[in-house]
Parts: sequence; structure tokens; C-alpha cells
Amino acid sequence: MAAHVRFGSGADITRSPSNVRFTPESGHSIDGPACLLGPLSRRKWSLQSQRARHNCDTRPDSKISYNRGMNENLSRELLAWLTQAGLAGTPESDIFSVFCDRCAAAGIPLGRAHVAIDTLHPVHEGSLFRWGYPNEPLVYKYGRTSLEGLDASGAASLDAQATDVWRRGPFYNMLQTGASLLRRRLNADTKDEFSMLADWLAAGMTDYVAITTRFAAEGVIGEMDAVYSSWGTKAPEGFNDSQIATLEHLVPHLALAIKSVSLARMTRTLMETYLGRDAGQRVLSGRIVRGLAERIDAVVWFSDLRGFTRITDTTPEQMIPLLNDYSDVIVSAIHEHGGDVLKLIGDGTLAIFTAESRTHACNAALAAAIGARKGVAELKKRRSAEGKPVTDMYLGLHVGKVFYGNVGSRERLDFTVLGPAVNEASRIAAMCRSVDQPVLMSATFANVGDIKRRLVSVGRYALRGVAHPQELFTFDPDA
Repeated sequence: MAAHVRFGSGADITRSPSNVRFTPESGHSIDGPACLLGPLSRRKWSLQSQRARHNCDTRPDSKISYNRGMNENLSRELLAWLTQAGLAGTPESDIFSVFCDRCAAAGIPLGRAHVAIDTLHPVHEGSLFRWGYPNEPLVYKYGRTSLEGLDASGAASLDAQATDVWRRGPFYNMLQTGASLLRRRLNADTKDEFSMLADWLAAGMTDYVAITTRFAAEGVIGEMDAVYSSWGTKAPEGFNDSQIATLEHLVPHLALAIKSVSLARMTRTLMETYLGRDAGQRVLSGRIVRGLAERIDAVVWFSDLRGFTRITDTTPEQMIPLLNDYSDVIVSAIHEHGGDVLKLIGDGTLAIFTAESRTHACNAALAAAIGARKGVAELKKRRSAEGKPVTDMYLGLHVGKVFYGNVGSRERLDFTVLGPAVNEASRIAAMCRSVDQPVLMSATFANVGDIKRRLVSVGRYALRGVAHPQELFTFDPDA
């Protein structure tokens, strides 16, 4: 979350690279979670840190008896498991849950914890993963906490709750100070210093630690610039220094595993968002060779909006919100019935429906058309009531053989459909204006299965670029 919103809460100690150092101290006990650090870190075991002047626990570290060999093995096993989980694409919530369970088993007295990471998503800014929240979902997706750098033309909005939590939270403070660790003993004096501390205190937590694991500049993608983690305990004495140092050692490994899985998920999301669900999956599966295409049988959907040019000329500020509203309705109807949207071209939508049988594909496209028309009618009522401009959808449907795959230059490829059937669908959609019908279908489409019984012919028309006049059909209002 670059200069945005984060989740978590504060600490008695605020550390940054300039005020924390590890120094050897032979007289310091290395029992307990120190054993998780391994031989090298144990030689640097004594953590020297500045403490805040108030609410600072200055008692000696509590001594907990551990089997040193067992905990070294646990550390090695945990780090090895994190590596395997990251490589295997284990869900972030599972990675975090196992990590917390194993830390607790090793003697770190965790009461609750959460970790957050931003992403690139058209709706959500990031995800929060929880542990130790019996009545809360394990995963929470939060909305935007900043519109910095975005010209949203009124179409984007902040997640008010997430924004408030972030700006009053410890991670926003750490972003300003450059600190990587922040600690607060939880009590009446500290509970209101940062957001969420009061909730953690009410849940029985006595100590809170926030850790920011930042990425190098080369590893930042969009808002994904760090992993933010919060750790709490119910132990009366709170965390001791050895337990905090153990978390500091282990959390970067956790962050790397979560980042790895989040990047893979983000890549899938972006591919499907910008290329379409099926095309995105095909590209990720390796179908990226220029000129690689297959010939498939598909229903081609081509739709656009009536009077869109007039609307953009008279109320240009309404263009993007209007497109978003109508696209939500149309794309949702297509996806609901198994179609794949390949392109949004201005106010136009190009989609395909494929299936093992042509009958199934045509019926799915017809059901999507009915759903889209119903959704558009409801949207028009809502926008009219709000005093916003409204329009209608024009739709052309055709079925035939198309080439589906990569086409373009060496530097810029597109995964799309090509062929006479695509051109014909576009021409049919353009005829909607001429015959004053919101939906037109080709005779080839109408003759599939028993579809024609729900349709009525509107006559034969010459389509630009098509050799012979084509009979076109629309919905029969009496069917």
C-alpha cells in the first residue's frame, strides 16, 4: 500500500535500520524461540533497541525452556515448507494459517495475527488474511484507500472504512517514518493511539507488534510494494525480545511466499480482466506464439450502444460512468451464461460462446441476450430516476467457424477471433439501427435447434461486405 491504507496497530518500540542493531553477547540466554533463528543468527542474538519512554516493559526476558535441536528442526522445516508452498501456489490464507500454527507450536504466544498485501485489481486494492479471529472470515478484500494518480472522472470511489483504518493505523505511521517494526503494550493509555488497538485490547491482547516487509524498487508492481503484518499476544508479560526477533527473522520468508502466490494470482486476474477469461487462460497456458490460432465453431456476439456519440458530445463527463454501468450489465449477462468477452471497443462488446454442440452454444447466447436486455431495462429505470442519460443496447448474433488465437506484430499481439463470421456479426449489429430492432440474428443462428420458434423474420437485407442478402430475425413479441 503505497501512501494508502493499511491494517494493524502500534508498539512500545519503533525500529528502523538506523536505530536497531544486533550484537554478540555471550552471556545472553538463547533458550526459547531464539533457537528458531539458526546458528548464524544466534551469534547475533542480543537485540539492542531503543524503547519508548512510556508503557515500556523493562523486565528481563522471560525464560521458556525449549529443546534446542527440536526448534532448529522446526525452523528449517517451516522455512522449507514456506518455500514449497510459495512454489506450489498454496492459497495465501493457508500459508498464513500454517505459519501461525507452527509459530505458536514453537512457543511464540500468538493470540491473533493478520497480514495484508496490495494487488492490481480493478475493484479491490488488496487482501487481508486473518488468524485467531474466530468470528471473522479468514480473507477480507479491501477497496481503494487512495485515488492518487488516478483520473477516475467520478467513476472510482474510496473504501471509507479501509481508508479510515489505514490513515489512523500504524502502517501509515511507519510509512511516514520509514520504520520497519512498531510495538505497543496494549492498555488504556495506548489503545487509542492507532486504529484497531482498541479492538485488539478488547479481544484480550496485551502486546502488539507491526512489521513492514518492503520490496525493492525493482520488485514493486503498482500498489504491491510491501507485506504488512500484525502480531498480538494474550500473554500477561507480552512478547519478549527473543520472540519479536524470531518473528522479524521469519516474517520475510512468509512475505516472500505470500508475494509469490499473490503475483501468480494477480497475473491470472489481469489476463482474464484484459483479455477475457478463456483467452487469458490460454495465454497463461503458453499459447503466445504469433500466428498460432485454431479454427473453432462459435457464436459471435457483437453489441454496442444506441446514440453513444450523441451522449458523449452533449455530456462528455457522463461517458465513462455510463459505459461502466452498461458494461457491468452486458458483460455480467455474457459471463453468467458461459460466454467469453474478448474486447470492449469503445461502446462495443465482442464476445463468443463455444460448446461441444452448436445448439448449446446458441441457446446460451440467446439466454444471455434475454438477460442483458432485462438488465439494461432495469438500469435505464435506475439511471432515469437519478437524472442520468440512458441508452439501449444493439446486438447482432451469428454462428460459424472462426480463427481463435494470436495475431499482430512482433511487439504487440492480440488474442482474438477472426473470419467472415465475425465480420457478419458486426454488420448484423449495425443493421439494428436501420430496421429499428434492438436485437438481430442471422438465419444460420435462427435455424439451430428450435430457436426459430421464439423468433420472427424482419426480412432480407444486404450486408456490407457480404455477398448475398441475408434474412434476419429478432425476438417474437408474442412467443
